[in-house]
Amino acid sequence: MDYLQEYWSQIKNGKVVVSAHVKMVYQRLAKEAQANKGKWTYSIDHANYPIAFIEKYCRHSKGEWSGQPVKLELFQKAFIAVLFGFVSKKTGMRRFKKALFLVARKNGKSTMAAAIMLFLLIADGEGGAEVYSVATKKDQAKIIFREACNMIRQSPELTAIIKKHKTDLEFVDTFSRFEPLSADANTLDGLNSHGVSIDELHAIKGMDLYEVMEQSMSARQQALLLMTTTAGTVRESIYDERYEYACKVAEWQEGFRDDEFLPILYELDQKDEWKDPKAWPKANPGLGAIKQNDYLVKRVAAAKRSPRLLPGVLCKDFNIRSTDVTTWITYQAAVNQTVVGNDFLERSYAIGGCDLSSTTDLTCATLLIRKPNDNHFYVLQQYFLPQSRIDRLEATTSKEAPYQLWAEQGWMTICPGSAVNYHDVTDWFVQMVQKQNIRPLWIGYDRALSGYWVPEMVDYGFEMEKIAQGPFTWTQPMKEMAAAFEDHLVIYQDNPILRWCLTNTGEKSRNQDGIRSIQPVKLSENRRIDGMVSLLNAWTCYLKHYEDFMPYVR
Repeated sequence: MDYLQEYWSQIKNGKVVVSAHVKMVYQRLAKEAQANKGKWTYSIDHANYPIAFIEKYCRHSKGEWSGQPVKLELFQKAFIAVLFGFVSKKTGMRRFKKALFLVARKNGKSTMAAAIMLFLLIADGEGGAEVYSVATKKDQAKIIFREACNMIRQSPELTAIIKKHKTDLEFVDTFSRFEPLSADANTLDGLNSHGVSIDELHAIKGMDLYEVMEQSMSARQQALLLMTTTAGTVRESIYDERYEYACKVAEWQEGFRDDEFLPILYELDQKDEWKDPKAWPKANPGLGAIKQNDYLVKRVAAAKRSPRLLPGVLCKDFNIRSTDVTTWITYQAAVNQTVVGNDFLERSYAIGGCDLSSTTDLTCATLLIRKPNDNHFYVLQQYFLPQSRIDRLEATTSKEAPYQLWAEQGWMTICPGSAVNYHDVTDWFVQMVQKQNIRPLWIGYDRALSGYWVPEMVDYGFEMEKIAQGPFTWTQPMKEMAAAFEDHLVIYQDNPILRWCLTNTGEKSRNQDGIRSIQPVKLSENRRIDGMVSLLNAWTCYLKHYEDFMPYVR
């Protein structure tokens, strides 16, 4: 049985409801498996072997299924099949070294993780395998380990070959062991991990424990780090960093095409979907089979009656991270791969915008163009970043964004030294006028960070427009921009930096005197939204001067 293709077929045909990220991943991998191109191949034998092991030898230890063989659901089989089924054509070694499996609580993640760790301990053919369940505290680390121990007790076959010691499990035949570890252990040095299970990643605050376990796998040819988790309430943690990275990999963003990282993210696509039972399986793939539907119905009903319960329900039952910020537009709305020729945009009047940020961070210049009898909005942008910023990121091995790649592709100008050279920003606007005959009639900018730049632009003959940065000014333009993106009317030449900024943008709202106002915010601290803000300044300027601007459209 090909569980990857079966699951993808049910997703494609609408029989299974999944999140946008899950759909993206399985669509891409199903296509890769069929094409059989590149250095990886999909082996059904490799895919099905751990599934057969789990269903034959692992048994439930809790509740109504206690003592019964584990029968994996299709979503679990598809995940395991992909995790183990893709191998190198050259060496036969596994493709995926790390996986993040995000799923709402009560969907069988601990049972699945424990079974996978037992497979790595016993049946993966690894001599001297070291398998660890890891968490910040020992009690948390023992959850997966204890589940594995209980599986062994319920299975006569596993009991016969596994020795249970006080602190670990031993598979004598291959000198392998399975042990729970915590950050407060005496030492984590000298580990040679073959399998690592990190349960409830959201509870780990710092990077140290994750990095130590990641480094401990370096000597193994096909080690696996499996992260299973629900969403959490601690922001700017390792969970946020890994989740955001997983999103970029799932979306297969340029610079984040990590084909050894498997992101499976069961979550609601929009916060408001918690009220729609048809959307619940997006975060709860085991609903009705593992997680009781009545349980979730009661949880949602209680949250509707008592708003103080809502954050917990959103976070733990639907994987909506606890924050007062919601996503501005969907990923599908942000993506528009349409590209028009330069000759089409030449000889145009435009509205300019700029987000100067600070001299040490990302800066963006924008031109917003309209065409006669055309309801599309055409956007040209150039980004600017100091070299020192890139150097600092490389020194910390940060994967914030592929700035160097974007510079090589021409989307970004890297300014020598430690600050953005605003003369480069001026020069871009000048070059657009002189070389492409695209002339901005007004350029909207943030008056707080303009410095010497505005007088310089005025000297070149540009009409500069102060744009107050805040909800009073931005609410209506931001709503109209969102509608235009939802209708795919904004053609931005498939600029990957703007697409990245759009998907980084959250919407913070407030309701005062019955009037709802909004403004853009970063979904998390290390995300950048400068391109969106630059476009928003241009859009605000466009709406203000609409009647004067449109007669110039050509």
